[in-house]
Amino acid sequence: MTNLSSLDLLDRRILSELQRDATLSNAELAERVGSTGPSCWRRVRAMQDQGLLRRAVWIADPSALGQGVIVLCHVRMKEFSAEAIAAFEDFVRAHEQVMECYSMSGEWDYLLRVVASDVADYEHFLMRTLLKHPSVAGASSQFALSTTKYETALPIR
Repeated sequence: MTNLSSLDLLDRRILSELQRDATLSNAELAERVGSTGPSCWRRVRAMQDQGLLRRAVWIADPSALGQGVIVLCHVRMKEFSAEAIAAFEDFVRAHEQVMECYSMSGEWDYLLRVVASDVADYEHFLMRTLLKHPSVAGASSQFALSTTKYETALPIR
């Protein structure tokens, strides 16, 4: 896998621009980064092949779609067998309201970012879905009051 230090300045510019706006045409991208269309196209394809660029998506506004409640949920596991971990991680991937899942060090085993339409919607997910999973021992939820910063673009230096 390529690391950031092996990328030249043009590759870094391309990565930065595409993280801000993946809808740019190849010609627009080339103009913004000071390159030619064919060169940009080859570099973008190479970054895709290397796994540096995974996919292009639109970022939806959760509030506009009725999913404005953001909950950070810490999860404690009952057991840590390979089967239990795989089952829990498959369970998390299968539930679209779980936007992110991290295996954690410290007191809690996982941290989930969950979206919901309201508190009752989250309570339904928590009580009737998450806590019913056989590997889950407990959970602690914190509700975000507001979003100060939300970025998807990684720093490219």
